[in-house]
Amino acid sequence: MTVSSSWRTAFTTLACPGWTIERIVAAAREYGYDAIEIRLLDGQVLDPRQDAAAIRDATARARAAGIEVCALDTSCRLALEGVSDLQRWIALAGELSVPILRVFGGETEEPEDVVNARVAARLREITAEAEAAGVVVALETHDAFSSARRVATVLSDVPSRSAGALWDSHHPYEMGESAGEVVSLLGDRLVHVHVKDARRTADGWQLVPLGEGEVPVPEMPAALREIGYRGYLAVEWEKKWHPELAEPDVALPQHRVALGRMTA
Repeated sequence: MTVSSSWRTAFTTLACPGWTIERIVAAAREYGYDAIEIRLLDGQVLDPRQDAAAIRDATARARAAGIEVCALDTSCRLALEGVSDLQRWIALAGELSVPILRVFGGETEEPEDVVNARVAARLREITAEAEAAGVVVALETHDAFSSARRVATVLSDVPSRSAGALWDSHHPYEMGESAGEVVSLLGDRLVHVHVKDARRTADGWQLVPLGEGEVPVPEMPAALREIGYRGYLAVEWEKKWHPELAEPDVALPQHRVALGRMTA
């Protein structure tokens, strides 16, 4: 399948927990993606110590097939833990020349300003290592930090550009922020984008194929152009966490075609 676009596209391995790395890479080529983003391998969330060899192997296999690895998605929650695991991830990403590491802020009952200060301090703690490794640690608009405004507040206390932001399309919208507001708040600190769609239900939100929900994903490319964004649009189909979602061999080509239409 060939889908032309000037935008670079990727998908996270969260979408395909039942696939081997060989199948993942073959699918990326078949469906017209430029890269993969590693969250899972063989269906398992990764640890930078125990799984380093598997991550090295997966990265090598992807690149041998002409597919880049654009990011490693950690489970680090900076409000709730120290930076030792993150330091291991930075070293591994630097070794593999993977430019972006995703981190979470995390959920806590403490006052927002206290938590913001802690997260900013932990980002400042690792900036020298990240700079040396050529890695950007990207705080995702997720959990208690779903608002781009809150992520921007944290980053305003971290001068180094080795700390940045990851825009998850769903969560800021859920917080009432438009695409224009997100890019205005995050500006040149925005280094990566996760694309997903969802619709409101009586119980909260239901993830749906791209273009079938209410998240204004079609507004994102124009907003991103305004700030000169040159990173990836990475599909995050959360099959690992929501087994009822469509299988990856259905969802991933559908998302790639939808992205092609939105970015034409």
